[in-house]
Amino acid sequence: MAATPSEDSALSWSDLDRKAVDTVRVLAMDAVEKSGNGHPGTAMSLAPAAYLLFNKVMTHSPANSAWPGRDRFVLSAGHSSLTLYIQLYLSGYGLGLDDLKSLRQWGSLTPGHPEQGHTDGVETTTGPLGQGIGNAVGFAIAARRERGLFDPETPDGESIFDHNVWAIASDGDIEEGISHEASAIAGHQKLGNLTLIWDDNEISIEDDTRIAKSEDVAARYAAYGWHVQVVDWRKAFDDGGEYAEDVEALHAALVAAKATTDKPSFIALRTVIGYPAPKKQNTGKIHGSALGKDEVAATKTILGFDPAQSFQVDDKVLQHAREVVERGKAAEAAWREKFDAWAAANPERKALWDRMSKRELPAGWDAALPVWEADAKGVATRAASGKVLNALAPVLPELWGGSADLAESNNTTMEGEPSFIPEEYATKAFPGHKYGRTLHFGIREHGMGAIMNGIALHGGTRVYGGTFAVFSDYMRPSVRLAALMKLPVVYVWTHDSIGLGEDGPTHQPVEHLTALRAIPGLDVVRPADANETAQAWKAALEHTDRPTALILSRQNLPTVDRSTHASAENTAKGAYVLVDASNSQPSVILLASGSEVQIALTARERLEAEGTPTRVVSVPCQEWFDAQDQAYRESVLPSSVKARVSVEAAIGMSWRHLVGDAGETVSIEHYGASAPYTVLFEQFGFTADNVVAKAHASLTKIGAITGSKTGN
Repeated sequence: MAATPSEDSALSWSDLDRKAVDTVRVLAMDAVEKSGNGHPGTAMSLAPAAYLLFNKVMTHSPANSAWPGRDRFVLSAGHSSLTLYIQLYLSGYGLGLDDLKSLRQWGSLTPGHPEQGHTDGVETTTGPLGQGIGNAVGFAIAARRERGLFDPETPDGESIFDHNVWAIASDGDIEEGISHEASAIAGHQKLGNLTLIWDDNEISIEDDTRIAKSEDVAARYAAYGWHVQVVDWRKAFDDGGEYAEDVEALHAALVAAKATTDKPSFIALRTVIGYPAPKKQNTGKIHGSALGKDEVAATKTILGFDPAQSFQVDDKVLQHAREVVERGKAAEAAWREKFDAWAAANPERKALWDRMSKRELPAGWDAALPVWEADAKGVATRAASGKVLNALAPVLPELWGGSADLAESNNTTMEGEPSFIPEEYATKAFPGHKYGRTLHFGIREHGMGAIMNGIALHGGTRVYGGTFAVFSDYMRPSVRLAALMKLPVVYVWTHDSIGLGEDGPTHQPVEHLTALRAIPGLDVVRPADANETAQAWKAALEHTDRPTALILSRQNLPTVDRSTHASAENTAKGAYVLVDASNSQPSVILLASGSEVQIALTARERLEAEGTPTRVVSVPCQEWFDAQDQAYRESVLPSSVKARVSVEAAIGMSWRHLVGDAGETVSIEHYGASAPYTVLFEQFGFTADNVVAKAHASLTKIGAITGSKTGN
């Protein structure tokens, strides 16, 4: 079996293993040289570590990259994509030499940074530094939650759901602030299934890292509560001697990390970037550019390879490296036998496993969604969202999440559900245990976003996380990657507009809705009332191929009377006719989202009273509406009706394509102020009177309202 505990203690390291490592260096040089750009240096110096993981330590099956019992590997240092690609090639994941030769080229399986879903064996998309560390923490958290759902009684280390997460990080990953947020959470959560290897090579694009970094990183991780080890390969080198890659020492550190189950492990691996290139090793020049023909030839000579050959791989080396395929098959077969025994003994849990593994929702689950009666006083959509979560808790055990220290404001805590936390850290307000359901990210939005991505990537569970909408900016890089990877995470972003009131412009999102709508693949949903909120959750959970942002109000919103207005089930269409013109032939269409829908309804009454047939369209999600067929979109927004007004307490940019050239926007094109929301809405023009005036302006543009003769 591959990487079983009994085999971890002793390292078998042959001449073929050493030649395989040197082959990695040669392939890294050649791939970048052929491409003309890339990052060869880290792939060269990390060759022993990466090969050791994939060939000697990790439990994985190259013949089945989706095997649930596998360890997960995260290359947070995504710029060194060759570190991963070459191991996938050597291990037999399906990459060939031609793929390495096509590094960074159109249509290749070896893009500039690893892309999940594009290349077999790549667990997550990395490149933006620090994100992979957060993803790895998410993988480790998800693994523990999964164990709690399916096999909590089995002793630690003996469950079929126990597996490890291995990650490699660079200086850049460590320097990015997200690494602090994610690593602090990992230490607090005592994630003993996580090991992070830091490539401490003291080089970045601007050469020696001392120009910008001087902290003791190992001490930093010890302070987080990690198990810290230092493997120093460059000690003699720094003293003017020879660089010595002590593979046995690194292997011992990896074995010790795996054996440490009460805290995450951090290994500071001190390397020389670009080793053994004679002129460019240990310089910034080898970090992100090709070595050049002469330096490549000199390095190959040092390694005992033919300088005249490119992409040279000894058949014996490849055959030896790919022995991991059979070991992986054996490990998977042994796991399957145990899994079948577990399944036979736990039929209900097995049924849940089957459903979750396919991200299927149980039959009739949506019957649990709450329904609100018409109510002029109404309820805040953030509160409605909380009611939805409470209703779904017993129906969807896979659904879990929390917030960035804003549980009471975001309404993200399922009532009565324990917190996901080591028992010694549980509090009176939040009792819980290590297999709990409520996540506490602390005031760490950036880390929360990356961790949520890791949880989603792990598979099975459905995760949500909340903060104020204005702080979605802190999460944006992670949100963008969630959209890029098509991950079904749900963001609960409350305090959705200037409607939050007294907290003032620092907390009032103005540009955020448009900025979020600009992210391809992100569904931005701003419901108009409680029932739209429930339907927004329904649609979000039914979507398994993209993230959803729920933008929810702090203030109460009237609950629309659905006996006289269209059903909230239309929410999934993105936009729908909430109430039509009295003659079903609108002269003007009012479009609105969220709290402003009520303003549009009041404006319609006034326009109808003056004889202007007016349609109100609720637009909870522009992305969902844009995805509808042309016939439906035409039925909601007839191209013949040019007079249109959008109403949203944010900048109007994202409404232009809906209102058209003759349309008007009721928007706010500046920052807000500190005052009760009713005052802000009045002062900034979010009133029925202003909507009526804008409707008149739009009607004037199309000639529907004209002036009278003044005499001469």
